[in-house]
Amino acid sequence: MVDFLGMENRNINELSSAFPKSRIVSRGNEIFIKGETGDIEQIADILNSLIDHFHQFGRITQENVKGYISQEKQEFVSEDSADGILLYGTKGNPIKMKSVNQQRLVQSVKDNDLVFALGPAGTGKTYVSVAMAVKALKNKHVRKIIISRPAVEAGENLGFLPGDLKEKIDPYLRPIYDALNDMIPFEKLQYYMEREIIEIAPLAYMRGRTLNNAFILLDEAQNTTPMQMKMFLTRMGPESKMIVTGDPTQIDLPANQRSGLKEAIKILKNVNGIGFIELNDKDVVRHKLVKDIIIAYDRNAEKP
Repeated sequence: MVDFLGMENRNINELSSAFPKSRIVSRGNEIFIKGETGDIEQIADILNSLIDHFHQFGRITQENVKGYISQEKQEFVSEDSADGILLYGTKGNPIKMKSVNQQRLVQSVKDNDLVFALGPAGTGKTYVSVAMAVKALKNKHVRKIIISRPAVEAGENLGFLPGDLKEKIDPYLRPIYDALNDMIPFEKLQYYMEREIIEIAPLAYMRGRTLNNAFILLDEAQNTTPMQMKMFLTRMGPESKMIVTGDPTQIDLPANQRSGLKEAIKILKNVNGIGFIELNDKDVVRHKLVKDIIIAYDRNAEKP
C-alpha cells in the first residue's frame, strides 16, 4: 500500500487535491471515498486505472496520478455546443460535426432511441456515431458501449487469412478501434475494454443477449442478412440508444443474399421513434478526391 499511496500518502493527496469537494481516506487495504456522486465515479475510475498501472509497472508516481486525473477530466462539452463540438480528442483537438447532415444525425439520436445513418464511405457516419457513444459514456448517460460489425469478406476469404478467429476478425473492426483511439487515451481505453465497459465484437456474438443501459452501434449494416438485422435490433434493452450505419450501395453479400439493411429500411420506415438520416457526397470529410470518386461511380451506375 505504501508503494501505491506514496510516501506520506502523496499520491492520494494529489488525487484529493483535484476533487476538493470530496474526501479520500485509506484504512488498511481499503480506500473510502466520500463526496458527490459525480466526483465519486470519477475518483473510482482514476483509482481503478492506477491499480491497473501498479499491477503492470509495480509503482505509482505523482506524475502518473496527474496523468490519469487529466485523462478523466478530459474536457467534454455540453449537449448543445454552439460550435458543433461533440467532445475533445486525446490530443485536445475538438471532434465536431462538419456538415448539416451530421448535425441532423446528432439531433436524431437525441430525439430517437434507434437511428439509421445511411450514406457512402467518408461521410463521417461511423466516426460521429462513435463520438456520440463515447460522450454518452463519459457523461454517465449509459453504462457501456457495444459496437459490432458483420464479418463479411470484401473480396477475401476469412478461411485463408492467417491467425485464430480473433486475428481474422480484428481487421474488420479496425476502423472502430481507430476512432476510439482518437477519442480515449490508450490506458483508459484498455481499462474500459478489459472490463467490457467498451465491447467491440462481430455480429454473431450478439445473439441471445439483451443490451441494457448501453449505447449500441452496428456498423457496415448493409452486409447483414435480414435475420441478422432482426436479431440485432431486438437486442435493444431499457435505457439504451442504438445507431445502425451502412451504405446500401456497397453490399458485399453473395449475389443471392438480400441485405438486412435494405429490408429494415422498407419495413421500419413508418415506425414512430425510429430516425432515418441520409448522408451524401456533400458530407464527405476525407480527401477531396473521395467526393469526386463517389459522384463518378454514382453517374456510372445510372447508365443503362
